[in-house]
Amino acid sequence: MKRILVPTDFSVHAEYALKVAAQIAKKTNSELFILNLLDLPSHMNDAVSSGVNIPEVMLFLQKTNDKLEDLKLEDYLQGIKVTTTAKIEKAYEGIATFSKEHNVDLIVMGSHGSSGYQEVLIGSNTEKVVRSSEIPVLVIKNEIETFKAENFVFASDFSAEIKKPFQKLVEFANIFNANLDLVMINTPNSFKANSVAESIMTEFIKDFNIYKYSLNIYNDNNVEKGILNYANKVNADLIGMCTHGRTGFAHFFNGSISEDLVNHAIRPVITFKI
Repeated sequence: MKRILVPTDFSVHAEYALKVAAQIAKKTNSELFILNLLDLPSHMNDAVSSGVNIPEVMLFLQKTNDKLEDLKLEDYLQGIKVTTTAKIEKAYEGIATFSKEHNVDLIVMGSHGSSGYQEVLIGSNTEKVVRSSEIPVLVIKNEIETFKAENFVFASDFSAEIKKPFQKLVEFANIFNANLDLVMINTPNSFKANSVAESIMTEFIKDFNIYKYSLNIYNDNNVEKGILNYANKVNADLIGMCTHGRTGFAHFFNGSISEDLVNHAIRPVITFKI
């Protein structure tokens, strides 16, 4: 891991994400990119795209750049290589474009969660990034004084198609010397006998070099509740999942489960695209 991106709207939840990203950057000796995006009304955006300088927009960009420069002086960012950027672009598209242009390895975003959304970079934009980002996305809900992933819950059906993103998850877990708490959620609509579930999980992990792990099966009414309840039961530091992107999660991960978990989980959630 060499490059970490933190989109910011200067809200308190964006700051929570930035503080966690700073801790990860120090641990991995990564460069930190802080990005602010100004999403203009369409008529103003068209004018700016055509090269027209709108005084109000230019003034806002200047003030934003000043705020970003001030942000770089925060104590928790000292000792980290930090690059700040302010751009005129829609939030979701801007995050995706910037990530590709700068070969970002991890996106860290803040979110209000189930209490509702107000700032431009949270809510629907976080959901869009989680749903379709090619890059792992870590969503932070609360201020975390010391970020850790010692107890890292990963929920899946452990099908062959998640092996590639799972390797990225293992690499992330190994950075933190995490215990990977691998869990298959059994629901009435997708039930497997324990012996069958254990066989699937055991066969799956043979291809990976995992420092520490455990295999678990948890029964619940639905997948989302099962993940949240299991994470609470084991007091997880972090919840991990693989996502198909626009088509939803593999097999039993379907519909809006990614958005629901990002919204409802109190704990940090990290997603990896299949």
